[in-house]
Amino acid sequence: MNIETVKNEYVNKDYLVNIEFPEFTCVCPRTGLPDFAAIKIEYAPDKLLVELKSLKLYFVSYRNVGTFHETVINKILDDFVAACKPRRVKIVGEFNVRGGIHATVTAEFTNNTQEQTPLHS
Repeated sequence: MNIETVKNEYVNKDYLVNIEFPEFTCVCPRTGLPDFAAIKIEYAPDKLLVELKSLKLYFVSYRNVGTFHETVINKILDDFVAACKPRRVKIVGEFNVRGGIHATVTAEFTNNTQEQTPLHS
């Protein structure tokens, strides 16, 4: 599933876009049980914006995929960067408690050819 993009009409402005998908699911590759997470994305767009419906369909495509938390968050980061080439992006996966453990995975990308403004937490 591809992440589609649209043209950024405000390419000369430095601004942040926050996206939250609280219903992310994938499958634990060890147990075969579902993993649930909230995926949060904060990005500073450059020439392209992420089209939200395609992002939702991209997330839904993981429902039956066996993957570790760290792997899926880094894969989402790679695919997001490849699709829209943002100035900066931070992706956080807050996975539900399972087996008494709560895991949060954060992956970031910064395009070093752009002037930098720190992302906010």
